[in-house]
Amino acid sequence: MSTRRVRARRGEGALLREEILRAAEELLAESGTEDALTVRAVALRAGVSTPSVYLHFADKEALVEAVCMRVWGELGRLFADNQGGDPFLALGRCARAYARFALDHPVQYRVLMMRPSAVPGVPPAAADAFRHMVNAVSACVATRVLEGDPEELALGLWSAVHGCVSLLIAQPAFPWPRDREALLDHVVRQAGFGAAVYSRLPRALPPSAELAACLDDFGTRLAARGPGDQPSP
Repeated sequence: MSTRRVRARRGEGALLREEILRAAEELLAESGTEDALTVRAVALRAGVSTPSVYLHFADKEALVEAVCMRVWGELGRLFADNQGGDPFLALGRCARAYARFALDHPVQYRVLMMRPSAVPGVPPAAADAFRHMVNAVSACVATRVLEGDPEELALGLWSAVHGCVSLLIAQPAFPWPRDREALLDHVVRQAGFGAAVYSRLPRALPPSAELAACLDDFGTRLAARGPGDQPSP
């Protein structure tokens, strides 16, 4: 049972804000839904008055967004941990890490990435995710495995992975494959190799039959090289 917190002394505002966020995080973990994060419930859990919460957060939406952002630093660490070595393989690892992160934190991902932000402008969560993706793609452009503008390429890849995890989160009753990792792998490979091929396509494409023959030849030549020293992206 929560006890009423004594009034914060001057200079303790940051500590009070942290206590409010910690209380909100506990409620989120216990309930599994942002609906439990009412200002009254959070104030009660933190042992403060409702007006004290409003001193730090304009409304419930701002509070919910702030508590969900507390896990977002983990995404940057995941990207950092999966970079290095062959840049195209690293891009694949980063994309898979992004997808797993989203599925490990479905409530936070839904709040931050699947609905309008509570603040104007580009939401910090989206800006961070896009920046990490651009950095991973830029390394691929530097080695020419991908060609084109890194931001444009990253936007396409990010959209593909985001679309997959958003569907998995929003439509849990859909008959998804049991092997979720295989599904994520399929989407990441499809998007990554699609970007590599797309960045080299001419403006005018040949008829479908001729295009299929060109792609068959491309696949045959890749297969003829045999397995490389590194796993496929």
